[in-house]
Amino acid sequence: MAVDDLWYLRKRDSVTGERLRSKRHGRGKRWRVRWVDPDTGQDRTESFERRVDADRHDANVHADISRGQYVDPRAGRLTFKNYADQWRQTLLHRPSTAERTERVIRRHLVPALGELPIAQIRSSHIRGWVKDRAVKLAPSTLAVVYFGTLVPLFNAAVADKRIGTSPCVGIRLPEIDDAQYYIARPEEVHALHDALPERYRPIVYLAAGCGWRGGEIFGLERDAIDFATMEVEVRHQLTVVSGRTPYLAPPKTKTSRRANELPTLVANSLRGHLETFRTLPEEIDDETDPRRPIRRPANLVFTRGDGRPIHRADWSYIWRPAVKAAGLPEGFGLRDLRHYFATVLIFGGANVKTVQLAMGHTTPTVTLNTYVGYWPDAVDQTRTLVDSALGCTDAVPTGT
Repeated sequence: MAVDDLWYLRKRDSVTGERLRSKRHGRGKRWRVRWVDPDTGQDRTESFERRVDADRHDANVHADISRGQYVDPRAGRLTFKNYADQWRQTLLHRPSTAERTERVIRRHLVPALGELPIAQIRSSHIRGWVKDRAVKLAPSTLAVVYFGTLVPLFNAAVADKRIGTSPCVGIRLPEIDDAQYYIARPEEVHALHDALPERYRPIVYLAAGCGWRGGEIFGLERDAIDFATMEVEVRHQLTVVSGRTPYLAPPKTKTSRRANELPTLVANSLRGHLETFRTLPEEIDDETDPRRPIRRPANLVFTRGDGRPIHRADWSYIWRPAVKAAGLPEGFGLRDLRHYFATVLIFGGANVKTVQLAMGHTTPTVTLNTYVGYWPDAVDQTRTLVDSALGCTDAVPTGT
């Protein structure tokens, strides 16, 4: 590495001993730093107007190379938008998650950061972005966008040596209030059931009585129901992404693949449905095993009137009028019936592990973080539990 003076030659005047001027004297930046890129072996240069800046850059490059932290200055010239497009295409996401990531980047990140070179994005830009999005997004949604997309994107840019450090440092997000779920009353669950068209009514009881997600319900096949053992099995989910018809995909997580006990009400509702609506198997793409996608006949329990899988766009037109007719809050969805199921278990005395397995959560921690406020009197019961175990006595034990 070296710092060159581009305005003067190395040769000196034979009479005066002074260095001779170059053809570039007085034009352009005077000082040039030269070094070899340790990753590619190619020559790199950067020019500066002041010697002090050139010396500082030379020292920094030398130190970065020595520490193994060198980043090619040209790598960071790629715009945020272009890098984000490259990054998301390398992610091992299922199609629905990939579609959501693309939408998040396009709607919430590119408008503010898209045209900036990624190496020029500073923490101040991120703070400004947070302030802008906080007006338009709920705190919980903003946190998902920030921690789920923006932070991993910049971490990848550091790993790719596009930038030296991530600008997502010292960023404060709006506080997230404790989640307040609307827990329907039993009579509201029944009212919602009655308000739906007959062919869709068991969906309410399956969500409220087994805690199934929407995709799990719409992907349910007839042979996954066992009335002899009174169990129903989650094997896959029906997934909908733009540009293709609904198809079967793996459940949300590994622990989502589970068998739930069938309450009598749910079993009776499903049994009556299967007897009333006899459909023929419909050809559908099955990507439950992504390495061996197939197309096969699927005997889905719930279909449209024409026998085809239920599309989420169609479902919203069926669901919303029923929610209104049942007197439930606007926006009430199948997820809220899933919360109803969880709270029934919790207030019935089920422990965390039981609720986790029934809900298909990945860990008990997820269950606790979601529903900790619903375990009744958890704190107040501590003293009672200890007194029951150890016995209550007025005498205070002394040390020996």
